[in-house]
Amino acid sequence: MSKVYFIENRSSDFKSLGGDALRLLKHFVLETNHQFEKEVPIKVHFGEKGNKTFVPPVCYDEIIRYLKDMGVEPSYIETNVLYRGSRTTRTKHIETAKEHGFTQIPIIIADGEIGTDYVEVEINKEYVDKCRIGKAYGRFKQFIVMSHFKGHVEAGFGGAIKQLGMGFAARGGKLAQHSGISPVVNDSKCTACGTCVDSCDFGAIECEEVAVIDKDVCVGCAGCIAVCPEGAIRNTWGGSNFKEKLAEYAFGAAKDKDIIYISFIINVTQDCDCAGKSMKPIADNIGVLLSKDPVALDTACLDLVQKEKRIELFEKGRAVLLHAQKIGLGSMDYELVRL
Repeated sequence: MSKVYFIENRSSDFKSLGGDALRLLKHFVLETNHQFEKEVPIKVHFGEKGNKTFVPPVCYDEIIRYLKDMGVEPSYIETNVLYRGSRTTRTKHIETAKEHGFTQIPIIIADGEIGTDYVEVEINKEYVDKCRIGKAYGRFKQFIVMSHFKGHVEAGFGGAIKQLGMGFAARGGKLAQHSGISPVVNDSKCTACGTCVDSCDFGAIECEEVAVIDKDVCVGCAGCIAVCPEGAIRNTWGGSNFKEKLAEYAFGAAKDKDIIYISFIINVTQDCDCAGKSMKPIADNIGVLLSKDPVALDTACLDLVQKEKRIELFEKGRAVLLHAQKIGLGSMDYELVRL
């Protein structure tokens, strides 16, 4: 049974919530005699442009100061998104992050300018043999994964496991989870400009009247989605077993890493922070939780929200937890330790 530490905080005072996150971290460090490496990236979600309910940067201030006081060099770390938006490329992603106030520490976009820089992590699970993880993640042994618990249209909910499975994955890894197939070209939008041909390192695209992707050559890196100036190349989002693939990618992201997980149950919206729009919360703020076990942490978050709402909100996400437990990522059995 895994321990999940919890501080209840129902306010909208984000500074106090950040203080609670630090209290949890200090308690854990003292209880376990945890030793930090010289460099410890903080995995976050900067929020899509137009989103207002992502976890704001003030929630990270206290932990950043604490790490610096401990002689640790913190940074923010993320990967580019698969869809076309304000975080499709490294340049745009960092611009969005800074516009949203994430200016305290350096920002690392782990899969490079267009999401094609990755390392392969072999896991040999039921649906995934090798995970394409953002290359820069390989430089570090330790991470603090800080998550926002909220809804997600396909996963049921987003929390620590999604921060691992989707948040550590390079663009091609995201594509593999969503569909496992090559991107497709919308002929009505394609102008045959050749940008995708020039950018493809694998010679998988030819261009005559429109661009054509050779599925036998394409490796699924999805870099062409990022560079197409017309938005003519896209993912079909039609894959099967997304929840299981997400759990297996989370397993790959956590493999051989020392990770502390912290989750905020605040601004709980129906959709995730990738939605570039203003959304109204559908549940009250509950507080902050910490664990070394992402499965236990997500299970505790889900249980707390469902107990609060007295309905099975986000219940389809329990399938992610079940598969994550099955493959050995963690345990759904937990002890909730209130501080």
